[in-house]
Amino acid sequence: MTDGPPLPDVPGVVHSHHRANGVRLHVAEAGEGGRPAVLLLHGWPQHWYEWRHLIPALAAERRVICPDLRGFGWSDAPPSGYDKLTLTRDMLALLDELGVERCGVVGHDWGGWIGFLMCALAPERVERFLALNIASPFSPPSLRGLATLWRFWYAAAIATPQLGARVVQSLSQADHPLARWVGAGAWSQEERRSFLGQFADPARVRASVQLYRAMPRDTLPRRDWRLPLEQPILMLHGLDDQVVRPVHFAGHERWARDMRVELVADCGHFIAEERPDLVAERARELFGSAQARADS
Repeated sequence: MTDGPPLPDVPGVVHSHHRANGVRLHVAEAGEGGRPAVLLLHGWPQHWYEWRHLIPALAAERRVICPDLRGFGWSDAPPSGYDKLTLTRDMLALLDELGVERCGVVGHDWGGWIGFLMCALAPERVERFLALNIASPFSPPSLRGLATLWRFWYAAAIATPQLGARVVQSLSQADHPLARWVGAGAWSQEERRSFLGQFADPARVRASVQLYRAMPRDTLPRRDWRLPLEQPILMLHGLDDQVVRPVHFAGHERWARDMRVELVADCGHFIAEERPDLVAERARELFGSAQARADS
């Protein structure tokens, strides 16, 4: 596959493109195709390479599927379709294209939001779910939650006409203060260039702006959510996250029957990279033996 800039190398990973829900998506895969699958959904401002540490840990027993969401990485970046319902439909259509009826899901940041929506809109497709540093779509507004809205200053900036595109494009400039702030302590310089360099492309800048402009719509409750969620869910949350706070998924007992929350000290937002061994261990515990699942 030669589309776009050079792909980062992860041993055992193969790359392909698939058309799903009307968009051409890049997919990085590892593990044997006949094994139970796990879908890894990256967050903003990243792409499939976010999972470089987790892929080897899971590929020994599972088919590991790491798509680039529309507008990111090596997937196409159409002008529209960045509301989280459409992104969720992208993933369900991709599973159809890959011949996967049911899978485990791991999601970080916006990928975690999409994972939650998959659980609510297509519960028959999701075996278990590992959510990493993301607010819940299902938690009702609260005074404590409203008091944290200032933490989302960057989201408001990105969603602002004219300003938003300049903010996102600045991430591709290595010496820009915002580019140095995002992922600080979690990424090497090479990793930072891989993630943030994509925003030199105006189409991917537009995708990020649309992603955040959709937020007001994304937070509205929907009649077709099947709540409470029935899947076993683990929420793994780095407590040093400066944006997403535990209050954003408080009261989960009302909308998830089998959800545990583990708060991780001395860890920030990019938990899959700051604590890769812990994330891999919890993923293996949650998803268990692939052979045992296949036989059950």
